[in-house]
Amino acid sequence: MPRLQPQQGLVVFAKNKKRVSAFYQQTLGLEVVESDTSHDLLHGHGYEVVVHTIPRKYAATITIAKPPLPRDDTPFKPTFVVADLAQVRTAVEATGGYLKPLAAAWHFRGHAVLDGWDPEGNIVQFKQAQ
Repeated sequence: MPRLQPQQGLVVFAKNKKRVSAFYQQTLGLEVVESDTSHDLLHGHGYEVVVHTIPRKYAATITIAKPPLPRDDTPFKPTFVVADLAQVRTAVEATGGYLKPLAAAWHFRGHAVLDGWDPEGNIVQFKQAQ
């Protein structure tokens, strides 16, 4: 495997690494460049996302609702510029996440902006240039 240059990125801790990894792969068009039992390294578009498995003893204490509820008690919200919010919605729905309705989008600095969350409720924001 060729050595990757360091990228700006995000680490997401997940109870279900496979499911959360699929969410970020499909919504952001990222490729898996490294994978083992503890993490997936996803790469593309000038950034990387590491989906890291939560250790079992901690994961056992976490309940993920179905559908997942947003974890809005965190001070961080990653934001990603995407080509098409409609494509993101399709990927979000296919991977068990949630994206607010298009009518809830706000417009900021030339972008339509929508919040959503991954299959474990981690808040994510997507922005499409207008």
